[in-house]
Amino acid sequence: MSEPVSFTIQELERYSRNIILKEFGARGQKRLKAGKVMIVGAGGLGAPAALYLAAAGVGVIGVADGDVVDLSNLQRQVIHSTPDVGRPKALSAKEAVEALNPEIEVRAFEGRLTAANILEAIGDYDFVLDGTDNFAAKFLINDACVIASKPFCHAGIIRWRGQLMTWVPGKGPCYRCVFRDPPPPSAVPTCREAGVIGAMAGVIGCLQAMEAVKFLSGTGELLTGNLLTYDALENDFRKVRLPARPTCPVCGKEPAILKPADYEIPACDL
Repeated sequence: MSEPVSFTIQELERYSRNIILKEFGARGQKRLKAGKVMIVGAGGLGAPAALYLAAAGVGVIGVADGDVVDLSNLQRQVIHSTPDVGRPKALSAKEAVEALNPEIEVRAFEGRLTAANILEAIGDYDFVLDGTDNFAAKFLINDACVIASKPFCHAGIIRWRGQLMTWVPGKGPCYRCVFRDPPPPSAVPTCREAGVIGAMAGVIGCLQAMEAVKFLSGTGELLTGNLLTYDALENDFRKVRLPARPTCPVCGKEPAILKPADYEIPACDL
């Protein structure tokens, strides 16, 4: 049986703006403190998500990334700073999060998640955020989370547009229901080729953090069964209803995918 969650005087002051919300209260804050979120990718999406989840008081935050900070990352990956160039992103993100909120636990996973290690990596977490930058990782995360019955939030950005959706076991379609299979490597331009406006990462990454906060605290409605898109040039948000696909090979009635698999597709460097 888990120990009761309590707060120090400093924590009560730190989280006071959360706690005074009538829909949230001390109960919601306790659930955040007891919660664990794994962020896969400490790039454009994972950066704002990690900072806001830490600020909100999520008790344990995992950050998985096998890349190092590049100068071109700093246009959107706001968790890193200029002195971090050349350093592992997972460690840079861990230090930034701990500096923001020393009351929580941050776990850095330096390395790429693969079919061989992803189930173990996400196993101890309540919710997973897909902040990755390529289709290979997105399908890997989706399949692993469905197989492990692990709720997760997908997101992607390119140019002036972004999208996100949330999957909870037994509720709505998974990523593979919607997008079926990874596209051929040359079919979709990468962010390195097409570009991406930096603030887009902040908009969509913060929405991912909000999904995690709502899930952990039991507050509000999640994006299960919906794809939320944002066009910054038109300043247009749209929520598209998505049905589950009974023949989906991973979450359908007769799943054919029973274990994660690796795909070799170039990254787009979010």
